[in-house]
Amino acid sequence: TRLARAMATQYGMSDALGPLLYSENEEEVFLGHSVARQQHVSDETQKLVDAEVKRFVDEGYQKADQILNDHKDQLIAIAEGLLEYETLSGDEIQGLLDGKPPVREDDEEPATPKGSAVPTAGSVKKGGEPDGGMEPQPQP
Repeated sequence: TRLARAMATQYGMSDALGPLLYSENEEEVFLGHSVARQQHVSDETQKLVDAEVKRFVDEGYQKADQILNDHKDQLIAIAEGLLEYETLSGDEIQGLLDGKPPVREDDEEPATPKGSAVPTAGSVKKGGEPDGGMEPQPQP
């Protein structure tokens, strides 16, 4: 909202307001009470500023929502890759977007999604050893 207000009042990015610098109305506050008010723009202009700020924010939200929905499959692929590996390089991200899972040096074959990377409490490794999950295991 701050950036949208600056776009409208400072940067001249609003066709409705033009390339003018508009100051904010300021109130001098003393002990929680307004004692003096300096008005730099008329009420009509302030309404126009507020309308432009709302328009900028609404348009930005709609555009972001559209981009996320248009690329949802790519977003999901990256999210699953991050759940599996926690970090990804630029090449690994590009590979995920091309449908190729990352191959790490310690991997024998390309990774397949295994679900959540978060360990379950109390699970046991192969060989009967506790895996060091979130909860301590009883010792024999």
